[in-house]
Amino acid sequence: MNAVLFALLAVTPLVAGHGYLASINVDGTTYKGNTPGSSSISSVIRTIDDISPVKGTDNKYLACGQNAQKAANVASAEPGSTVSFKWVNNNGGNWIHEVGPLLTYMASCGSAGCKNFDHSQAEWFKIEQDGLRSDGTWAMQDLYEGKSATVKLPSNIKPGEYLIRHELIALHTAATVGGAEFYPACAQLSIGGSGSGTPDKTVSFPGAYSDRDPGILIDAYDMTGDYKFPGPAISNLAGKSAAGLAVAANSTAEEEECDPEVMPRRLSRVMRSLA
Repeated sequence: MNAVLFALLAVTPLVAGHGYLASINVDGTTYKGNTPGSSSISSVIRTIDDISPVKGTDNKYLACGQNAQKAANVASAEPGSTVSFKWVNNNGGNWIHEVGPLLTYMASCGSAGCKNFDHSQAEWFKIEQDGLRSDGTWAMQDLYEGKSATVKLPSNIKPGEYLIRHELIALHTAATVGGAEFYPACAQLSIGGSGSGTPDKTVSFPGAYSDRDPGILIDAYDMTGDYKFPGPAISNLAGKSAAGLAVAANSTAEEEECDPEVMPRRLSRVMRSLA
């Protein structure tokens, strides 16, 4: 069999599978989410109904994912808390894409609380972002290797209930308009403490991105210069130190590990031609 054809056949099932946010961990406590289309768990993660990526920056599902539904619970957190995000493929194994940035936003749920809050009305501020690193790898590769993405909440954030939005932007097919794949997911937090900080600027989804933004319309395999993140700058609440996103290995704090599905790195360039 032709070697290229074999490579395509080998990688297609994984690429076609896509994935979702399986759980979050807040200061050592893990909160599992539902598999897409299921409502069996009373969760803090807003459940989506489809593992396919969101396509197009004007897509109404860009805020929290495909037809995301309000969650029944909220996770307790404090200013400065550590929040980790565990992404998996459709079979529960490691995330399947390795080229692209990770971004994290938050939005206040207001006085009504997150259980009743419509995320289409959210006013988002960015707290973290991580893209192309000095060694030539992308932040998303850590998820591909089975690690969790970890962020710290702003240290002076005002108490209240917030949505936290974690977003992966897969760039393997982003060289054409509309080719970037967005994987947003939202979880509900109740933040305590006595902080007083509020964001100076906010954005909406859809609305914050354009299909022709340089960080969205890009040939990730033929880049020159630094990667330009889409969306607003890091919020005043998070400060300059939030310019990079930490990624931690799976720890005992996570309630269960996912079986890895290993994809040879030599096939990574093949992936850009597949959805």
